[in-house]
Amino acid sequence: MKHEQEILRQMSKDLANWRGPFYLNRKDPRLIVPKYDPTMGWTLNFASPYAYLGFLLIVLIIIASEYFFL
Repeated sequence: MKHEQEILRQMSKDLANWRGPFYLNRKDPRLIVPKYDPTMGWTLNFASPYAYLGFLLIVLIIIASEYFFL
């Protein structure tokens, strides 16, 4: 278990998995990963199709709230 966590930590520290502010790693099973600098928070693993579904859901909620509450 600890070995797996260390591998996942190393994946998120590898600059080859980062495209600017976006994290893309198909081998990483996590949907939400710490940013390269963990003090900056978390980000989505954009290699996962679930990241796009989550992002789309957030956008739809924002649009719906603007439409229904104006």
